[in-house]
Order: sequence, then C-alpha cells, then structure tokens
Amino acid sequence: MKQAVDVSQLKVDSATRQLMTVSAPRKMSDFDKNALEEAIKIKEKLGGAEICTVTVSSEDAKAVLREALAMGADRAYLVRDPGFEDIDTSGTAFILAEAIRKIGECSLILCGETSLDSFSGLVGPRLAELLNLPQMTSVRKITAEGDTVIVERTLEDAVETVKAKMPALVSVTREINQPRIPSLMMIMKASKKEIVAWTALDLNLEKDELASKIELVEVLAPKTERKKIRITGENPQEIADKLAKALIQEGVIGR
Repeated sequence: MKQAVDVSQLKVDSATRQLMTVSAPRKMSDFDKNALEEAIKIKEKLGGAEICTVTVSSEDAKAVLREALAMGADRAYLVRDPGFEDIDTSGTAFILAEAIRKIGECSLILCGETSLDSFSGLVGPRLAELLNLPQMTSVRKITAEGDTVIVERTLEDAVETVKAKMPALVSVTREINQPRIPSLMMIMKASKKEIVAWTALDLNLEKDELASKIELVEVLAPKTERKKIRITGENPQEIADKLAKALIQEGVIGR
C-alpha cells in the first residue's frame, strides 16, 4: 500500500513547469484502497483470514496506515528509511518482497494495478517475480475458493477469466469495488492497533540492492497557452450564441 501524492492538490511552478511535490499533501493511493477493500470483502465472506498492509516510505506514513486499520486491516507494517527517497519501482518491489518474507506465509497478495502519482504499474509484477508467484493484473473481479483464486481481467477489447493456485498476487482496477468509509467506532479501534515499523537494517537490506535502475530525466507539466478570444455582442443572447458556436468549433462541446 503506497502513500502517494494527492494529485488533485498538486501545484506547478509556472516558471519552470516542474511539479511541486515536496509541499503536496499525501494520501493512500486510490488503487491500493480498492485492493484493501477487496481484501476486507474476501475476509468477510470466507472468515478466518488476517489482513496485513505493508507500506514502503522515506516519510512518516502512519496517518495512512491508521486509515487502513480503520477500514478493516488487522496489522500494519511500515518500512521506513531516509535512504528510500530515491528508489524506483524495482527497489520498492525488492523491499516489499523482503518485508513479506519477514511477515511470513500468506495466501494472497493484493495491490493496486498502479498509483495515481507515478502511474507505472510495475511494482505488482516485479513483486510477483521476486516471490515466484503467479500474477494476475488488471483484475475487476475476484473469487476465492479453497486454495484457488479465480479472476476476471479487463483487456482492451475483451474480458479474460483466469484461475490460479494460491499463494498468488493480484493487482486490481478501480472498477472492482467502492471502498468503504470507516465508521467512528472503527477509527477509534484503529487508534489502538499497533503499527510495526522497520528500517532497512531490520530487513538486512544493502544499498546496492536498492540502486535505481531507471534514470528519470525530467518531469514537466504540459505547456498551455490561452487563445485570449473575447466574445462581444449587443445583448446576452447574442453573446451566448457566439460562445456556443465557438465552443462547438473548438470541439469542447458537441452539437
């Protein structure tokens, strides 16, 4: 589960067109919230399961983990280290794999298919490869039966049904469910649950193992310019008619 930049509140430096991410607020990545909701639904149906969330961050992510616990997670793990600030998706997957091995055996790993701030969609597949697990991506429906998981995958022009033995990894789309809003009682209970904090040292991680394999050249906001078209007329009706025609001509609205 990722603590991501809230892109809806992201600001851009007008002079350089660079994204001002340092001051941007953080929140639970939307796709990961769908994954957590699906885990809770599976537990409610089958019972007996325990839901653990794992977050890798260079920052304090306890507020996001409290939200996960309030939604219904049983345990929360935060792997936090200042050295994680510049890791890429490969490093993140490696850390998650080591954390999962330390937690112990699990039957199903759920994650969002991507995150809204970077939108790479690489962490889930990398994690599955590191753990040598079958992986199913772009999943919109999950059915767990015994030691088998059956999913529906959304492709560009078709829907594919896939079955695999657990343990397995599944990355979900936002269409899979509508995440719940925690009740006041659940929020109060979450405040008493433990958040286990680990560092790179606790997982015996070496700096070379986390070295970035992707060179980020530049990230800039799109360049936009106003056309500065001024619409005038003798009366409001004439101005409205001209505005409607201009919007249709520009393709902003249909006829």
